Amino acid sequence: MDLQAQLEELKTKTQETLKTLNGNHGKELQDLRVAILGKKGSLTELLKGLKDLSNELRPVVGKQVNEVRDLLTKAFEEQAKIVEAAKIQAQLEAESIDVTLPGRQIALGHRHVLTQTSEEIEDIFLGMGFQIVDGFEVEKDYYNFERMNLPKDHPARDMQDTFYITDDILLRTHTSPVQARTLDQHDFSKGPLKMISPGRVFRRDTDDATHSHQFHQIEGLVVGENISMGDLKGTLEMIIKKMFGEDRSIRLRPSYFPFTEPSVEVDVSCFKCGGKGCNVCKKTGWIEILGAGMVHPRVLEMSGVDSDIYSGFAFGLGQERIAMLRYGINDIRGFYQGDCRFSEQFK
Repeated sequence: MDLQAQLEELKTKTQETLKTLNGNHGKELQDLRVAILGKKGSLTELLKGLKDLSNELRPVVGKQVNEVRDLLTKAFEEQAKIVEAAKIQAQLEAESIDVTLPGRQIALGHRHVLTQTSEEIEDIFLGMGFQIVDGFEVEKDYYNFERMNLPKDHPARDMQDTFYITDDILLRTHTSPVQARTLDQHDFSKGPLKMISPGRVFRRDTDDATHSHQFHQIEGLVVGENISMGDLKGTLEMIIKKMFGEDRSIRLRPSYFPFTEPSVEVDVSCFKCGGKGCNVCKKTGWIEILGAGMVHPRVLEMSGVDSDIYSGFAFGLGQERIAMLRYGINDIRGFYQGDCRFSEQFK
């Protein structure tokens, strides 16, 4: 069989084979293309026979070879489109949606119970004219301790042992440094300072059901002229009633904090037994809720505030403590473990 006849036969057989390929024969189509048009394909092998033709016949057959190659290349391209379209159609049919099936409900997340508690407390204070001030979690020893009337080697530092990065840089043990920094900047000619500073704090503590090496705190500070313990008690009463109900009452017990003088522990009447005594309040009728007191004159003076003219009160409460009391949570570690079964109870 001469070269021209072989070319015609190759063209015809290839075209017939292409017609049999569909969406399930993508690999066969590629293999056939390589076998016909590849560097070692059938058409390339036929081209080698051109050297044996006469000078008159060689250009005629060469032209025929080019025509066959162009025709088959176009045929392969068209068949590739047909194969791909068939493949997509088969995939669409296999993945078709049954519109009669009931829809699947998408699970929605929600804010963490500590975030909810913190935002609720912040809303109360915003309604009372307080400003919310954020601060640094990594703080200087000077602002964390010394500005709170806790000089170096003061024994009260043991109660707030924390994580030191250097001798002078540490993870804050309370949000009080925010108060000191805000006091430094406040212009009392424009009115008293009323602020709260929420945030995360750290102490070197053993993790158990009621303690954690990290927890959250909201501290409040009011400084102005003629601020008294009466203002402190009135503010705390309003906060407690907003958080635990209008029928709650508070009591103040003497305590000690280096940055306040006098200092008090604040108890709220038990919201389970109404003050009669139960397992929640340990039969006392009262639950300890937060610490407070009048700002120590030395704390004011270190901020350049004249303690003969200005006075103030401060208080601190923990979001975990509030949430545990409100929702009957008996293990603080539940807040941090990321267990959805715990979190979903507080949607």
